[in-house]
Amino acid sequence: MTIRVVMAGATGWVGKALVPAIGAQGDMALAGAVSRSGAGQDSGLLVGMPANGVTVSASLAEALKVPSDVLVDYTKPHVVKDHALLAIEKGRHVVIGTSGLGAADYAEIDAAARANNVGVIAAGNFSITATLMKRFALMAAKYVPDVEVIDYASAKKPDAPSGTARELAEALADVRKASTARPVSEVSGVPGTRGAAVGMGEGVQVHALRLPSYILSCEALFGLPDERLTIRHDAGSSAAPYVAGTLLAIRRVQEVTGLVRGLDALMD
Repeated sequence: MTIRVVMAGATGWVGKALVPAIGAQGDMALAGAVSRSGAGQDSGLLVGMPANGVTVSASLAEALKVPSDVLVDYTKPHVVKDHALLAIEKGRHVVIGTSGLGAADYAEIDAAARANNVGVIAAGNFSITATLMKRFALMAAKYVPDVEVIDYASAKKPDAPSGTARELAEALADVRKASTARPVSEVSGVPGTRGAAVGMGEGVQVHALRLPSYILSCEALFGLPDERLTIRHDAGSSAAPYVAGTLLAIRRVQEVTGLVRGLDALMD
């Protein structure tokens, strides 16, 4: 059966790459598109391809009036949660590529999805190399307890840390043993320069840099006496790395009930 997809954030950085990619898949069809700036226009023309007959809606509520199966959201941190809950309420499965949500937000989304018997797949980063970075870092954390995360992004990125770094730190906090670093509460000077603890328990320290010339980079730094390990992901200016992972999530989300976090959960 053809998977009917609504693309929220259709004229955004990733959305512009996903609109033609969804249309090119033999098992998918673009059923709706959402973008306030492009409302009323043909979604194909808006992303630089031939007209596809799908008119852009100004709101998700409007787009969901058309029959569909899966919502893909690449919008903004302040709207993604409401989008996900609305789509779940309407019986749609959801793929979340937007960053900015925390553990409490995901718990609410998971509960709503289970109550409505639909699936949600959310990832801080849908690229294959970012997914491998997380997997390798989790392997290392079983043997090296001291780890911190550095998150790099553009000067204009609205959320910190990025979804990539946040998902990584929360996962690391669940598996690593106690850190040997001096507790931040015992640090003199300007303790805030030690970063923020992300995740359960003592958490993992995350340092978010926001500078021109960066798109997105994330690294996990591990330390043992007299040796260090760095596991790093770097993204370029193209949205292409996120397309394949998102398409995989669209195909798999109807197989799950409730929330699945991280593309790595689908890779095997």
